[in-house]
Amino acid sequence: MSEETARLMELARQVAERAYAPYSQFRVGAVVVGADGSEHTGANVENAAYGSTVCAEANAITTAVSAGVRDIDTVVVAGPDGVECYPCGNCRQLMQEFGVREVIVQDGEGGYRVHSCQELLPHSFGPQSLE
Repeated sequence: MSEETARLMELARQVAERAYAPYSQFRVGAVVVGADGSEHTGANVENAAYGSTVCAEANAITTAVSAGVRDIDTVVVAGPDGVECYPCGNCRQLMQEFGVREVIVQDGEGGYRVHSCQELLPHSFGPQSLE
């Protein structure tokens, strides 16, 4: 594992510790790295009204977008308990919208796997240009 990937995975794990997951007990943290090098974090926030739950990846991406980022290089996803941690379909589409180049996920064996958005969401649509 590269030193930078290890640092980002550890940051994602730390953020996951702050997740609000009283229903599933499945805490997730994410780090978004903008093409400009900026880093933005997010943790999952569950809600009794399940549709109001916010995934860690969506939380981090919307945080990055609110800071002005429109081009995302990497999304790192991890949990504090070392379990496999892949983004849901909604988050995969959100990543596609912002042109994420690589997704690094905790593999459940103490390591990680690197994927492209195309691997995780084949035959997708977007990103959509409004310009």
